[in-house]
Formats: sequence, C-alpha cells, structure tokens
Amino acid sequence: MTIGRLIEGRDVAIVTCDAATSVRQGVATLAERRIGAMPVLQDGQVAGIFSERDVIYRLHEEGPAMLDRPVGEVMTKPAVTADPDMQILVALSLMTRRRVRHLPVMRDGHMVGFVSIGDLVKYRIDRIESEAEALRAYIQTA
Repeated sequence: MTIGRLIEGRDVAIVTCDAATSVRQGVATLAERRIGAMPVLQDGQVAGIFSERDVIYRLHEEGPAMLDRPVGEVMTKPAVTADPDMQILVALSLMTRRRVRHLPVMRDGHMVGFVSIGDLVKYRIDRIESEAEALRAYIQTA
C-alpha cells in the first residue's frame, strides 16, 4: 500500500501556517485544532514543520520570550517529505530513522497530503487484524 492510496479521498484541509506567524499564534493553532504539528509555508512552498517538540525545546533553551519569534525561526527544517508512491512500510522506516512523526506528502513540488505516524500505524494494525481474521476463518474451514 502506498501513501497516495492511504490519503486518497481525504477531504480534509491541511492545517498550515506561514513562516512569519508568531510561535504564540502557532501554538494556539496547534491547541485549537488538537494537532501535534503542521507544515510551515514560505512563498507557497513547504519550508519546514512546526511541532510541539519545537516549542518544548526552544522554551527550555530560551524561555517564554521565544513565543514572540516567528515560527520560521523555530521550526524543524528542512521538512522530511514523502512521495505519494512511497510504500507505507518505507515511510514508517523513514520516520523512525529521521525521528519525525509527520510527513508532508509532495508531488511535483506541491503538498498533496500530510500524514502522521499515527495514520500509518493505524493502517498497519488494521491490516494485521484483517490478516489474522482471514487466517482464523481459513483454519476454521480447513
């Protein structure tokens, strides 16, 4: 299964922010939308990812004054991205190696989706449960 197939048919707008947005406003968006990260756009292109981790690390290093800085100065950059043709297991491996939990899905330089490690793990669990049920059914009929 590919990332493209996983996000196919999603009709949810991707929550993003501009690199010039203040960290304070970025945090408010994360909290209001109950999300852990969002792509950061600069001149219409994905410039990085702004996440809870970015806030925690910078708060520890700089204190609350960092809340007035632009998101573009504290985001994780460059963004690690996925292609729609990437296999889900390859994406999971990439996320593990790069220690990221979110991937913008890019096609021809444009973001066409955004997936979290939770999306990919849920797919894997559903798949494993389905295979287990098929095996149980096969054993019962054998």
